[in-house]
Amino acid sequence: MSRHRIGFWYRFTAVLAKPPLVVLFKRDWRGMEHIPVDGGFITAVNHNSYLDPLSYAHFQYNTGRVPRFLAKAALFKGGFVGTILRGTGQIPVYRESTDAATAFRSAVDAINRGECVAFYPEGTLTRDPEMWPMEGKTGAARVALLTKAPVVPVAQWGANEAMPPYAKENKLRLFPRKTLKVLAGPPVDLSAYYGKEPTAEVLRAATEDIMSAITALLAELRGEPAPAEPYNPRKALAEARRKAREEKRAAEAGQSPAAREERKEGDGK
Repeated sequence: MSRHRIGFWYRFTAVLAKPPLVVLFKRDWRGMEHIPVDGGFITAVNHNSYLDPLSYAHFQYNTGRVPRFLAKAALFKGGFVGTILRGTGQIPVYRESTDAATAFRSAVDAINRGECVAFYPEGTLTRDPEMWPMEGKTGAARVALLTKAPVVPVAQWGANEAMPPYAKENKLRLFPRKTLKVLAGPPVDLSAYYGKEPTAEVLRAATEDIMSAITALLAELRGEPAPAEPYNPRKALAEARRKAREEKRAAEAGQSPAAREERKEGDGK
């Protein structure tokens, strides 16, 4: 595959990042044939570790089609990190924008120039207790429907074992040597949504198709079935608050939830 779009800064970053990745981790890479040789496209990737952007970028760099990540605009302002982000052509996201189409205009422009734009549709590290993908946000679907570009789902696993998300002690666990697994699948068929008004319902349905494809790939990587429904952090928080209120009321009444359930069972006999 042609590497004419990689450029100096991406190559420079690869010189810095690849040696430790090669030395410290094993690799299980599959599905490179699904990365388009030419033209603009989107990759939609699950997110389970602060380390996984390096794992995924290493995988795709070796295909010859480098990804352009969306990152918070504040990271571009200065210092070494800002220089690298600007030099490698990453895309700033201005979170204060209220117009989603405007916020992703740079992504649309990059795709129309023949670039790859990488989305983490969850918008943040997964909060699913079992590390499955959460419900996705609609940005990737919105850009896909605007551009009609292929959307390649990508699942990854292993970086989370080296650097677990939200760990109390956020430090690397390098030994025993971990395997960074990346699996790309065939493009998600979103043609049923082309030409439709991008309503909330249409964007949500397209997003669910994308997330289902990522989750299926992750199930293949993990060798275990995925949950029937994706984790919804808002629903989980609401349920946790409901239980907390119940426990508080029970405590105030001098009765534990367990005792209350036991009484209900007794009343039913």
